[in-house]
Amino acid sequence: MGEDIRLDGKIAVVTGGGRGLGRAMALALVEAGANVIAADIIGENLDQVAGEAAALANPGANTGALAGVTADIRQSGDCRRVVEAAHAHFGGLDILINNAGLLPSYAYPGRFLDGAEPAKFWNLSDDVVQDVLDTNFVAHDRLTRYAVPHMIDKGWGRIVNVTTRLTTMNRTGGSPYGASKAALEMASEIWLKDLDGTGVTVNILNPGAAGDTPGFATPEEKRIATASGRLHMMHPDKMRAPAVWLVSNATDGVNGMRYDAVSWDASRPAAEQAAQHGRPLGFVLKPKAEGDGNEVRDDKPVTGTQAAYQAHG
Repeated sequence: MGEDIRLDGKIAVVTGGGRGLGRAMALALVEAGANVIAADIIGENLDQVAGEAAALANPGANTGALAGVTADIRQSGDCRRVVEAAHAHFGGLDILINNAGLLPSYAYPGRFLDGAEPAKFWNLSDDVVQDVLDTNFVAHDRLTRYAVPHMIDKGWGRIVNVTTRLTTMNRTGGSPYGASKAALEMASEIWLKDLDGTGVTVNILNPGAAGDTPGFATPEEKRIATASGRLHMMHPDKMRAPAVWLVSNATDGVNGMRYDAVSWDASRPAAEQAAQHGRPLGFVLKPKAEGDGNEVRDDKPVTGTQAAYQAHG
């Protein structure tokens, strides 16, 4: 990284922490000194990431620890168990990274194959739609509601939500994945308003490109789509540097922002990268007609936090 940002003594929960983007962020937090609960529905993944975290603990490395919790965060009891595990293992909870999610391929397998037609939402089953919404939005809403009171009691906390680009949310064949991520995006804006003055911030960190994670696409789909230029894969490790910065003390006052990891240069100072690539979370507002008085949110890089954009609604 461009600088040594430390998280010593911080306690974090990372959902989907057993593989892909979640694994990369969980290990980055451990390396920076945080103690991490990695929650994942697949226990075998957690065994592997726990071993990787333990291997970081070389003499003098000053790393944190990681404990895995096998959990289906669609279930209320499992969400409570994840929060309780943070207290049982490490004595509290400061940081929540809502990363777990079902990918578009869950609803539309084979979508990157040559000749594949954009899927239509009316062809999806009720179960598939419910699974995606429950995993990508409802579970994170529930887990955040359970976690936030502990942060408020401390007067400090970090919530980082992983959503996606607007062009991914609203693309043809993108329902219900896009809708679930849009819900989390808007919830983030509401949460930060409700949390005003508590010391708990809410920001968004997106891959900004297709994360090269298990389940995103089959090897054959990736081969075909990347060769044709329809798909550009991003290594999960691109999430490491911006994730560590976003949950650190360095971001006191940074609230209501979104960052794309694919644009982040980890060799440069984090504050510089944030200034270049940060934007207020939420969506561009489209006026009904020219001169009707509706505001359009500025989509240029910004250096401040969303507080500077409240005039845009």
